[in-house]
Amino acid sequence: MAQVMERVDVCVVGAGHAGCEAALACARLGLETVIFTVSADSIALMPCNPNIGGSSKGHLVRELDALGGEMGKNIDKTFIQSKMLNRSKGPAVHSLRAQADKAEYTRQMRRVLENQEHLTIKQAEVCELLTEDVSSAVGASEDEGKKRITGVRIFSGMIYECRAVILCTGTYLNARCLCGEAITHTGPNGLQPAVYLTENLEKLGIRMKRFKTGTPARMDGRTIDYSKMEEQPGDERIVPFSFSTDPESVQKPQVSCWLTYTNEKTHEIIRANLDRSPIYAGIIEGTGPRYCPSIEDKVVKFAEKPRHQVFLEPEGLSTNEMYVGGMSSSLPEDVQLAMYRSVPGLEHCKIVRNAYAIEYDCIDARQLYPTLEFRKISGLFSAGQFNGSSGYEEAAAQGLIAGLNAALGILGREPVILDRSQAYIGVLIDDLITKDNREPYRMMTSRAEYRLLLRQDNADLRLRGIGYQAGLVSERDYQDTCRKKERIERETARLKSVMAGASAPVQRFLSEHGSSPLKTAASLAELICRPELNYGLLSELDPGREKLPADVIEQVEIELKYEGYIGRQRKQVEQFRKMEEKKIPDWLDYDEVPSLRLEARQKLKEFRPVSVGQASRISGVSPADISVLLVFLEHYGKRRSIEN
Repeated sequence: MAQVMERVDVCVVGAGHAGCEAALACARLGLETVIFTVSADSIALMPCNPNIGGSSKGHLVRELDALGGEMGKNIDKTFIQSKMLNRSKGPAVHSLRAQADKAEYTRQMRRVLENQEHLTIKQAEVCELLTEDVSSAVGASEDEGKKRITGVRIFSGMIYECRAVILCTGTYLNARCLCGEAITHTGPNGLQPAVYLTENLEKLGIRMKRFKTGTPARMDGRTIDYSKMEEQPGDERIVPFSFSTDPESVQKPQVSCWLTYTNEKTHEIIRANLDRSPIYAGIIEGTGPRYCPSIEDKVVKFAEKPRHQVFLEPEGLSTNEMYVGGMSSSLPEDVQLAMYRSVPGLEHCKIVRNAYAIEYDCIDARQLYPTLEFRKISGLFSAGQFNGSSGYEEAAAQGLIAGLNAALGILGREPVILDRSQAYIGVLIDDLITKDNREPYRMMTSRAEYRLLLRQDNADLRLRGIGYQAGLVSERDYQDTCRKKERIERETARLKSVMAGASAPVQRFLSEHGSSPLKTAASLAELICRPELNYGLLSELDPGREKLPADVIEQVEIELKYEGYIGRQRKQVEQFRKMEEKKIPDWLDYDEVPSLRLEARQKLKEFRPVSVGQASRISGVSPADISVLLVFLEHYGKRRSIEN
């Protein structure tokens, strides 16, 4: 019998973006935590695109930072280009995106983990989860059939006893990489896969899936002709990801990215070799991401398009490797070379790393509570691509929530559950645990119903308090946010009270800025609402104003310019929360609910929603079914109160 090697509080399986955030959250709350990785050199590895953020993903990173996560701070230390996307659109869809120095990003995150108290890094493969029946514990008869985590066994046979396990295996579980006819059983970047855990998970009754993702080739930058491409520089004024980062500290020289396009010759090469693609030859079993398709998929599914964008992005300052964004593929190497060399600027390119597809095991996330704990195994949590999502940012966000809730559970405290009206993280987790996701899930702004409220610029105002109460945000950062909120409220109220009369100087000012003259006096707040005016311009009419930081001014302008829309969304949120607050008892027998349609009854019994709101988002449950459920719960509640 294997001897117990160590007793800890939490075991985190996997040290990717989810694992790092999960482990840091647990350790920062004072719990002894060990993070397992198949390679200590792959901590916070970026095996695909060399960037953090982007449309909607930037929101996740900002929210993660507001809650006390590390990703935002780490990219602020290691970025080589930064851009605010969608500036021409409204603030709800503005998203920060930064190119990372991949190697430095990994080194910096590893340094954080190595110097975190209560956290130990262990290079080992976890092969088995150890559990016991909850019903065998004293006073746990109501949990008949449920299990509880007691520890993990690693490949060497040693056992770590623990009180919680967080699975963050990413794309490593039973992974195989495909490049044409060449198939290798490895994880991303040729690293060792994890091959033993799936069988154990299935024995524990966990439903598994097989998903696929892919990555493009990396080129030797010295063999690229950038003169045939469009330069894509970073922003002149850089905005940091972390609310704790001094904006002046990130103002530094940046590297450029480059834009080129595929053409008909590229598409002809691909079409002529589709029979050699594992995707179209039926070799790949897993389902790939619809919103990040391979170049083969693009050419087949969008046959009418004469060209597709290709972005050349540097992998770091200490390497010549360039990432070929927009051209992920699993075609054979000879086809890849011909395909890439048909693109303007890549005629003489040399491939450093071939493009490949990777298949891996993941779970059906509908087996999880909103806390990311498994319903049937107490103390077992799951996060990241193992939950069927895609992307570094989605993984990190889940990792923090899973780690935080694992720690809070051990400490006997209430969990942190973010709903769809509070954060993009809430939308992400709710979609994962409620919907039948048949492909890797990607966050998008269109998935958030209340996106005007859930902007990236106000993530600190929305979530800092939650992170502080949980114990992950420092007193200083929390007080800074409180002061910021007070200044925003004070300045907004002042602008509503300061009036500008229809005097000659005011009328002249309005005329000079293409704005219609005043017939009667108007507040400065009303003038700011005019599209052609802003807070900065109105300084001429408001000379005695207090000098405010840029982030405060930004919030004041948004609150005033979009006040009507924001007000309407807040009313919608009130209705949403009423449904979320109507809890469904975990032991409710849906067979006792009369008039429920058969499909709805089956789905509700399978998913066991925690609230009426969550029930309403389950596919197959109609508004009529929700009405029936509401009536039943109301009558049941009245009956219970009479009986008591």
